[in-house]
Amino acid sequence: MSLWGKIIGGGVGFAVGGPLGAVIGAAAGHAFDKHQSPAGTLDESTRSAAFTIAVVVLGAKMAKADGVVTKDEIRAFKDVFEIPADNTKKIGEVFNHARQDSGGFEPYAHQIADMFQGNRAVLEELLHCLSTIAHADGALHRNEITYLKKVSDIFGIDERTFERITAIQTGSGEGDPYQILGLDRHVDDAALKTAYRALVRENHPDKLTAEGLPEEFIQMANKKLAAINNAYDQICKQRGLN
Repeated sequence: MSLWGKIIGGGVGFAVGGPLGAVIGAAAGHAFDKHQSPAGTLDESTRSAAFTIAVVVLGAKMAKADGVVTKDEIRAFKDVFEIPADNTKKIGEVFNHARQDSGGFEPYAHQIADMFQGNRAVLEELLHCLSTIAHADGALHRNEITYLKKVSDIFGIDERTFERITAIQTGSGEGDPYQILGLDRHVDDAALKTAYRALVRENHPDKLTAEGLPEEFIQMANKKLAAINNAYDQICKQRGLN
């Protein structure tokens, strides 16, 4: 069964538990104990499904915080997920259920932070997915920045990394190259190269897959890596480096 099939079927919800499991169960028409399963007891497939549903739910909560869901955001949402046509309606129901729910986003963010504790690259990729959706209409609005920063804080992501991730605009190729690499403009050439190589290692799709990122998100990871490479190339060109 595909990852989307597992989510829609609701069985993953029983394994994950907690607020994320409750959302999966509600969409599948199940009611069950909301007790959260210990993160260390979940297998890789379940963790991947939890990551996916977290992006759906946190994306829905971000749309609620922003107040308006634009066509560009819907397109970006579909680009992030690459949802099979026969699953689109059901995933839309999960999205709408989470958006209309009166509760806040914090319990979901805390659950995913616990689940991927120690896998910083995966949490950063989730934040990147949310940022990509927020960037879809051409700019990050104040409510979106506030929302993303709160999620980032729950994930334990530092200020500079937050600024680096939210500076990446994979759809347009725009953005400050230094900000995308998380570097000061006065960084020397050696430190530039060291930082760039570290970012490539941390954000390589193979590493992210090994740490629990679902295969369905590899295209997004590739786009982020391309943005990092492009930023480095821009700086090297500006500095006359080979």
